[in-house]
Amino acid sequence: MSNNEPGFSTLAIHAGAQPDPTTGARATPIYQTSSYVFEDTDHAAALFGLKAFGNIYTRIGNPTQAVLEERIAALEGGTAALATASGHAAQLLVFHSIMQPGCNFIAANKLYGGSINQFGHAFKNFDWHVRWSDPADIASIETQIDDKTRGIFIESLANPGGTFVDIAAIAEVAHKHGLPLIVDNTMASPYLLRPIEHGADIVIHSMTKFIGGHGNSMGGIMIDGGTFNWSESGNYPMLSEPRPEYGGIVLHETFGNFAFAIACRVLGLRDLGPAIAPFNAFLLLTGVETLPLRMQRHCDNALEVATWLKDHAKVDWVSYSGLPGDDNHQLMKTYSPKGAGAVFTFGLKGGFDAGVKFVEGLELFSHLANIGDTRSLVIHPASTTHRQLSPEQQIAAGAGPDVVRLSIGIEDVSDIIGDLQQALDKV
Repeated sequence: MSNNEPGFSTLAIHAGAQPDPTTGARATPIYQTSSYVFEDTDHAAALFGLKAFGNIYTRIGNPTQAVLEERIAALEGGTAALATASGHAAQLLVFHSIMQPGCNFIAANKLYGGSINQFGHAFKNFDWHVRWSDPADIASIETQIDDKTRGIFIESLANPGGTFVDIAAIAEVAHKHGLPLIVDNTMASPYLLRPIEHGADIVIHSMTKFIGGHGNSMGGIMIDGGTFNWSESGNYPMLSEPRPEYGGIVLHETFGNFAFAIACRVLGLRDLGPAIAPFNAFLLLTGVETLPLRMQRHCDNALEVATWLKDHAKVDWVSYSGLPGDDNHQLMKTYSPKGAGAVFTFGLKGGFDAGVKFVEGLELFSHLANIGDTRSLVIHPASTTHRQLSPEQQIAAGAGPDVVRLSIGIEDVSDIIGDLQQALDKV
């Protein structure tokens, strides 16, 4: 290969992988094992004491998983990554590493409904508290920061509305107050947008979505940007103070710009245990290889579908950042010039009842709670993913009663539009 930095498509296929040294297998093998033999007692002691890197137990790490982690870190421009059983698991480990009881974090109010639930309910059991803020109103973020705030969390491309967020502006606020910016980049994928380049310190994905791309495996990942000083404020003791379980090692001092990924692995994954299965890691690796091809097709199809829906007599509105007249279009051009993603929402003039009838009338689209599949998917959030929220919360999250969310697949776009048309005819 040349000495030039490999391109995105090349990294999507090759980053982190080598032919298997024992068999010569070109595809990364599925290392379907729970544990690994040590060379001797000194080797075992070095591994357990974080004085050497290597495999101990698949709950903590696995060779198939390691290739996936290195590949996604390369695609996102991070220093290291940690794969987990799901996107929710990745979020749990990130917050476990920065939060203490009684602390809070600021989160955008336009998020995936499951994240709203996790932050607003499950995290209360740890005495971690969320403060909601409108990501379009930077002042509303800053006014909620106090001496117990430990981070700011946003989605780069909000689910379900498909709106881009001004990452750089929010990063400036976060860093002014000595806080890390955590960005869920699931909807955009690193093909469209790399948040670390705009000031993010930590990136999270549900790899179940676009990274895997085929709806066949669960997985999450966190990527360490290597950009945050975990020792400066004294507010992140898991990284800046000696760890008694590792002989007094200070993780940030020892591991530098990939210390956060290490902390999530050896303090979070080790004890909380949401490990990704080797087989799922293998399937996700296979999906990553076609990520750039799929994402461009997703974007091209979605723009054509959104343009068609915008002019339909039964459609009240369409929210898709790729449309030139959309309020979010300028942010899309700034952050994601290759496209606005595959997921967007629209509203039917008949409201809640029309939305339910429309969804039930589709034939090519699959009605399910997922996005990022090769297949076109649909859901009515107010009656499904966001049903547990109050009407006010639904509207704030972009999931009001009339909202239908589409995840446009990579089928022939004429067939996608044909299915939408026959379903709208029934409303």
